[in-house]
Amino acid sequence: MPLGASRFGFAGSGVVEFDLQYLVIGGGGGAGASQYVSDSGGGGGAGGYRNSYASETSGDSSSTESTLAITADGSTTYAVSIGLSGGAPPASSYSAAGNGGNSQFGSITSIGGGGGGTHGANSGGAGGGGGHAGGGGSGTSTQGGDGGSGRTSSPWAGGGGGGGGGASGNGQTAANYQTAGNGANGLASSITGSSVTRAGGGGARAQGASPTQGSGGSGSGTTANYGGGGNANRGSGGTGVVILRYPTTVTISNPGGGLTIVTSSVGSDTVAQIKSGSGNVVFS
Repeated sequence: MPLGASRFGFAGSGVVEFDLQYLVIGGGGGAGASQYVSDSGGGGGAGGYRNSYASETSGDSSSTESTLAITADGSTTYAVSIGLSGGAPPASSYSAAGNGGNSQFGSITSIGGGGGGTHGANSGGAGGGGGHAGGGGSGTSTQGGDGGSGRTSSPWAGGGGGGGGGASGNGQTAANYQTAGNGANGLASSITGSSVTRAGGGGARAQGASPTQGSGGSGSGTTANYGGGGNANRGSGGTGVVILRYPTTVTISNPGGGLTIVTSSVGSDTVAQIKSGSGNVVFS
């Protein structure tokens, strides 16, 4: 039986039913910064991470999700959207950075990552890290970890952004007065045929005489379609992605357009990576 389908059969009149495996990642949150460039800021939280492929881990160290029952009749539509990355806060603002956008396939939605804080951070798929005197944002259950907190006394240091789940799902809290927190690592998936780590939390920024800046977790930063959190100072997150795996006897189309879809073959399966846009897909 193909890895991409635990169930495959005909429902009559040429209609095919199969179980679809997926990896859906929201857009990563931007990194925070205080009003002045030299000040501390929290790392961005990764986009929410939902995975049903094989027996891999889903977001925040949760169990693999169930596959989706799909009807390949050439007419049933499934809505898709790819989350954009969260942007940095304004240069003269104490507001948190922007959250990433949600990614969706049908009934599956992965929440965009929380923006890193200048003070407090935003919640999201994974929470953003807090800036000086600020707490980290909360992650979404089974999608991503919480952001670390910033230091609450001067000199300030921002907390690391929350990662997209895994053993280190939560971002690191600022260690001391001039040591910022690291972002949490992302998760690796082999749904495309090779192992790729995505959705890591962004590292934070500290201030002080000889500050130690936080590092981003694996899969963090601006890489497109990784859903990573932005690294301080004022780094943007990465865009999200929808990856689908299904038998090669099934084809995917995008009536009406609006989506960027790249397909490849892996053994007896097809892998479709939907990298940008919004629209509908149909299976035949």
